[in-house]
Amino acid sequence: MADTATVPTDPGTQEAGRQPKSVRVVLLALMIAMMLAMLDNMIIGTAMPTIVGELGGLEHLSWVVTAYTLATAAATPVWGKLGDMYGRKSTFMTSIVLFLIGSALSGMAQDMGQLIAFRAVQGLGAGGLMVGVMAIIGDLIPPRERGKYQGMMAGVMALAMIGGPLVGGTITDNWGWRWAFYINLPLGAVALAAVGAVLHLPKKRSQAGIDYLGVILLTIGITAIVLVTTWGGTEYAWTSARIMELIGIGVAALVGFVFWQTRAAEPVVPLHIFRSRNFTLMSLIGFITGFVMFGATLFLPLYQQAVQGASATNSGLLLLPMLGAMLVTSMVAGRVTTSTGKYKVFPIVGSVLMVVGLYLLSTMDTGTSRFTSGVFMAVVGFGMGCLMQITMLVAQNSVEMKDMGVASSSTTLFRTLGSSFGVAIMGALFNHRVQDVMAERAGALGSKVTERSAQLDAKSLEKLPVLAREAYQHAVSSGTHAAFLLGAVVAVIALVAAVFVKEVPLKGAGPKAAQGEADKAQPPVVEAV
Repeated sequence: MADTATVPTDPGTQEAGRQPKSVRVVLLALMIAMMLAMLDNMIIGTAMPTIVGELGGLEHLSWVVTAYTLATAAATPVWGKLGDMYGRKSTFMTSIVLFLIGSALSGMAQDMGQLIAFRAVQGLGAGGLMVGVMAIIGDLIPPRERGKYQGMMAGVMALAMIGGPLVGGTITDNWGWRWAFYINLPLGAVALAAVGAVLHLPKKRSQAGIDYLGVILLTIGITAIVLVTTWGGTEYAWTSARIMELIGIGVAALVGFVFWQTRAAEPVVPLHIFRSRNFTLMSLIGFITGFVMFGATLFLPLYQQAVQGASATNSGLLLLPMLGAMLVTSMVAGRVTTSTGKYKVFPIVGSVLMVVGLYLLSTMDTGTSRFTSGVFMAVVGFGMGCLMQITMLVAQNSVEMKDMGVASSSTTLFRTLGSSFGVAIMGALFNHRVQDVMAERAGALGSKVTERSAQLDAKSLEKLPVLAREAYQHAVSSGTHAAFLLGAVVAVIALVAAVFVKEVPLKGAGPKAAQGEADKAQPPVVEAV
C-alpha cells in the first residue's frame, strides 16, 4: 500500500529523515494527540477560577484535577497491554474517542460533581493517548530513527507547558470556560481522521482473555498511591488514619498485583521486561525525571511571583529558559542518536546537568535577579531535554516487539508516579519551611497568614502588611531552597543509574556486526498489512 503508513521489514534500508509522506501525516496526527493529552490540564488550570465562579463547589476544586490524574495513571498500563493484545491502531483510536467524549461532556457539565465525573472519563482516554503515541512510533519507526521523532514529541510537551496557561486564559476570557474543553473536539477529530485514513498496522487478536484481576489490583494500588501523594500534608496530616489506611491498601494491592502477575495467563505488566537492566534503569530515571520536572514547574512560578514580583502570566513566560532549553536539547539529542546510533552519553550528561541546575536553583534568595534564575533554569532544562525521550527510546529498545505497548505504558506510568511523588514530597518540604520561617520572622501574624495554605496568590500577597509580605518573600525563598536541594539529591540517583546503562546498538547503527547484535536485542519489525 503505497498510500498508507506501513512498517518496513528492514529498518536499516531507510535513510534518516526520508520517511514516506503518509508516515509524516501519521506523525502529525500523533503530535496533535500528544498535544491534547499534555495541554488539557495546563488549560484547565487557568480556567478553574471561572469554573468555580459559575458551578460553585469550591471545596471539591482539587478533584477536578485529581480525577483526571487518577484515571490517566490507572488506565495507562491497561491501554498499553490492550494495544499489544488487540492491535495498536484500534486501541489508540478508541482512546481518542473516549477522550473526546469526556471533553464534550465536561464542557456541558452543570455542576461540580458532573465535571469531576466527566474529567475522569477524559482522563481514561488521555492515558491511552500518551501510550498510543509512543507505542505507534515504536511500531512504525526503526529504533535508529526513533530518537528524532521522540525528540519532537518532547518538544510538543514543552510547548504545551509554555502555551497551556496562555491559551487557557485567552479561551476563557474570550469564549468562556466551556470552550477550554470544546477546543479538543476539532483537534481530536483531525487526529482521528488522519490515523484512520493512513495508518495501517498488523491486526492482532490474542486468544488469552484480559487479566481483570490484575487490572483491578493495579488500579487500586495506583489510586491509593496518587491519593496519598495528593492528600498527604494538605487534606490530611501525613500521620493521619486516612493516609495510613491508603498506604496500607496501596501496598497490599501492589504486592498482590506482583504476585498475581507471575501466574496470570496474559499479565497486564509482564514482569519479565524488568529482567532487562536497561529497561529497569530507564524506568527509574523516568521516575526521577518526572519527580524533578513537575516539582520545578510548580515551585518556580511561586518563587517568581512571591519573590521576584512577576504576574501570574509573566511567571509562565519566565519558565521559557527551562522549557526552551528542554525543547531544543530533546530534538538535538534525538537527531544525534539517529545519526550516530549512540545514546548512553545523554542519560549521563542529562543527569549531571539536572543535579547542577537544581543545586543552582537551591541557591536563589530574595536578591536573585531574573536573569540569574533564568540561567539556572536553562541548565535544568538542558538536563531534562537529554533525558525526556531517550528514556523511552532505550526502554523500547530493551524489549521484544510483542511487549512494545507495556514497555511504553510502564515507562509513562513511572514518570507519572514520579511527578505525583515529586509534587507531594517537595510540596510538603516547601510548606513546612514556609510556615517555619513565617513564624520566625512575623510571629503570630506570620502563622495566621499561612495556617490555611503556604502558597498565596498575587491578590492575597498584595493585601499583606509590609512586614508580613517581606517575611513571606524570605519564607518562599527558604522553601524553594529546601525543595530544589532535595531535587538535586534525588537527581544523583538518576546519575548513578545512568552510569550502569549498557549501550545496546540500535537497529541500523553501523556495520553488519553491530546490526547483528541489534537484531538480537530487538526482533525484526513486522511487515504491515
